Amino acid sequence: MRIGMPLPYSQSFVDVVQELPDYRRAGLSIVYVAEAYSFDAVSQLGYIAAKVPDLEIASNILPIYTRTPALLAMTAAGLDHVSGGRFTLGLGASGPQVIEGFHGVPYDAPIGRTREIIGICRQIWRRERLEHSGRHYSMPLKGGTGLGKSLKLINHPVRERIPILIAAMGPKNVQLAAELAEGWAPFFFRPEGAPEVWGEALAAGKAKRDPALGELDVVVPIPVAIGDDVAGSIDLVRPQFALYLGGMGAKGKNFYHDLAARYGFEAEADRVQELYLAGRKEEAAAAVPGDLLRSLSLVGPKSWVAERVSALHEAGVTTLSVTPLAPTPAQRLQTVETLASLLP
Repeated sequence: MRIGMPLPYSQSFVDVVQELPDYRRAGLSIVYVAEAYSFDAVSQLGYIAAKVPDLEIASNILPIYTRTPALLAMTAAGLDHVSGGRFTLGLGASGPQVIEGFHGVPYDAPIGRTREIIGICRQIWRRERLEHSGRHYSMPLKGGTGLGKSLKLINHPVRERIPILIAAMGPKNVQLAAELAEGWAPFFFRPEGAPEVWGEALAAGKAKRDPALGELDVVVPIPVAIGDDVAGSIDLVRPQFALYLGGMGAKGKNFYHDLAARYGFEAEADRVQELYLAGRKEEAAAAVPGDLLRSLSLVGPKSWVAERVSALHEAGVTTLSVTPLAPTPAQRLQTVETLASLLP
């Protein structure tokens, strides 16, 4: 297992980046930069590549709808170049609230589009002349002016196969990730329920997987606080969990709510969603069940965290994307150091 860290996308990343060399020495291997409706992820990733020359970097995620497939491939090749081969292209569908609400483009066919995008990106990285005729994309464009040419990337990429990480939760998306991607990033990963929720989809995808892709990197975001007096730290993530359970999508269209229900917390998730959508966000946060929070976190004494890390490892997790819950920079750094000492 290895340790990664998501960088906050709702605040300035410059100050955070200054601390990354210390985290690298503490055991951090890779950082993930999200792209929601904040600053773009690409500029941040280029900045990190220059500032921390021995740290892997990844987008997690670039939405598949906001750039053309060729631009995604060009961007990945560019970031892999400036980082010396340290970039992973994290892709995902995001959700209709952001894609249609902020970007104004239709949110449709996420699985089919993702499959085509992966093929197009790899064709471009191999510097083949781009020819693609799919259901969602065609290059050269069909029905255009007729002047489009089949082109290949001018530059020679550092790698012709840049790792792809797919953020996926639904069975079909998870199957696609296990079949075609180097990595899979689930959310709300609970080792006790993971085989029942995702096992069938993972097995179906891996049955079609090209051995050249290697083992699937399973990247799990997880809050962390280690010590005998950290139990209250779990409350720090209640607002975030309430947001995901209650506000990430309309009623009946919330992936995270549905996942909590599959874990056996349907009534509790319904209550959180009801409160959140009514604008009662503090009550919604308080209503997030403690058992669910604890099972999705690494918060507790060192011995207990070690047991949970082993459980995650046995469930197939290879990368822990951690959010240290300690209040000071020094304590957060110590959290990462302690966790690194517990990895198998």
